[in-house]
Amino acid sequence: MASKAGTITPLKMARKPRVIIIGGGFGGIAAARALRNADAEILLIDRRNHHIFQPLLYQVATSVLSSAEVAAPIRELEVRQKNLSVLLAEVTGANLTERTIDAVAPAGEARRIGFDHLIVATGSIPSYFGHDELVSHAPSLKNLNHAERIRTKILVAFERAAATSDEGERERCMTFVLVGAGATGVELAASLADLAKSTLRRNFRYINPADARIVLLDGADRILPSFSMQASDAVAIRLKKLGVEVVTGVKVETVDENGVVAGGNHISSATVLWTAGVVASPIPRMLGIPTDHAGRALVDPFMRVAPHVFVIGDAASITQGQHPVPGVAQAAIQQGRYVGRLIAKELIGRTVETTFRYFDLGNMAVVGKNYAVLQRGSLHASGILTWLLWAFVHILTLPRLQNRFRVQNQWLWSYLTRQRSSRLIREEPGPT
Repeated sequence: MASKAGTITPLKMARKPRVIIIGGGFGGIAAARALRNADAEILLIDRRNHHIFQPLLYQVATSVLSSAEVAAPIRELEVRQKNLSVLLAEVTGANLTERTIDAVAPAGEARRIGFDHLIVATGSIPSYFGHDELVSHAPSLKNLNHAERIRTKILVAFERAAATSDEGERERCMTFVLVGAGATGVELAASLADLAKSTLRRNFRYINPADARIVLLDGADRILPSFSMQASDAVAIRLKKLGVEVVTGVKVETVDENGVVAGGNHISSATVLWTAGVVASPIPRMLGIPTDHAGRALVDPFMRVAPHVFVIGDAASITQGQHPVPGVAQAAIQQGRYVGRLIAKELIGRTVETTFRYFDLGNMAVVGKNYAVLQRGSLHASGILTWLLWAFVHILTLPRLQNRFRVQNQWLWSYLTRQRSSRLIREEPGPT
């Protein structure tokens, strides 16, 4: 019998061991796939019904790709993996001693679900460094809703610039400020510059989109702090060639509907975008386990926080040697595979003594058309060949074959014509 909304329905433990995975991102899906041959019941819980290929979200925000091209339904995993079930729900609590979690489904039905092993792969959320009042004025880029909202703000800004006869307002509408010059900020700024100077060049009769001012701000003394100084300097030069103003060493003081105050200077802008940082999702703190300043669980070398409880990906804090393992997709995938295989071995009574070791495949960032940078240890590369390598790697790692074909075709079309097909302004809900 279905329970009433708000009540808790106990679920009996399955006869087979149950492994619960919270989060359908890179780490969670990698863990699920690593358990495909395990004699266990795998339950994957996520509050969204889709997996997002986050490295390409900025291309959704700048009209290169559509949302469907960078996402895939999580439920398709049930077709391919017979021991896996998917539950669309939000985790609201957990009891590690009793090995249960509480989750609420979309209809409001609450469930208490027992587990034998738990994997937390809930990723990260945008950080406004204690200034959450900035959210309404400076949207971040972490999911499909964010990307579509940013795309709408950008396109509406050009439309408003074309519709006004006030020169000051037109200049404000055509000024775009990005706060945070990490990889996301750099890639978004470069793609926005290409949109303004190439794609929209002949689309307006009374304004010239190429006159748009794009400002990239960061409080650090250089952009791309996770890259070498050499790569950072090369990217800064490239951005300036694209018309992006790079301003470092300044902290943002206020953001409102009129623009940004940074380093004591006011920049009038109708579009401020937040690409400054992230913190772990609230789930690790909800578990009552030790976390670092960013809310990431302090895991042991086996990615474990308690007996049979693991945390991976952006939600985990782990060091290798003297260096922290970075919060990037490749690290989450490697951790997911490791923990999935570890649990599979424990289920058949084998003891795992090998700790997690991160293999760094290198950092990459694309800076507009025909240019990307790669860094792996002392190896540095940049230019069109690196850009082609970036495109090849990203196509191969997209979640479905369908996504790969569609993205490949869209990229080829955009490269040859400079046109972007997903230039849709999202309509707000209202009366029909």
